[in-house]
Amino acid sequence: MPEETKPETPSPDQAAAKPAPAALEGEAAPPARPPRAVGKTYFWGTGRRKTSVARVRIRPGGGAFQVNGKELKDYFGVERHRLQAIMPLTTANLASRVDVYVNVHGGGPNSQAGATLMGVARALVRMDQGLGMAMRAKGFLTRDSREVERKKYGRAGARRSFQFSKR
Repeated sequence: MPEETKPETPSPDQAAAKPAPAALEGEAAPPARPPRAVGKTYFWGTGRRKTSVARVRIRPGGGAFQVNGKELKDYFGVERHRLQAIMPLTTANLASRVDVYVNVHGGGPNSQAGATLMGVARALVRMDQGLGMAMRAKGFLTRDSREVERKKYGRAGARRSFQFSKR
């Protein structure tokens, strides 16, 4: 005797996981809402430069800027690196209105400052989509893809040969 199969009724969890039906033709899709920060909500951005990676968190606040748990001026000793790290904030006139927390590792101070710049710019664009054009125009959202060329065997470095002796 064949077994009867009942149509499965989805559980509430499965029903919530199903995608919403597509909009009918002629109907406009509802506009996407930009995310808003509520309480301790952060906007994240990741920046990379050479071998450095910076994970940046931004939230509305009083203008604090910490890199690896230290103040900006304590972490980046050179003024040029400090200015580079806060450049997206000064471009958007938000330096005193947001708190920035950065975890950065790898590379040297120059590439860490470049990675921080890109991470801050990406986080600002997540916070306010209207800043995207200004950040893109200044080149803050463009990844600098230059990396160190690897050393080759039979050579002193990537391209440099060992000293040649004629005699």
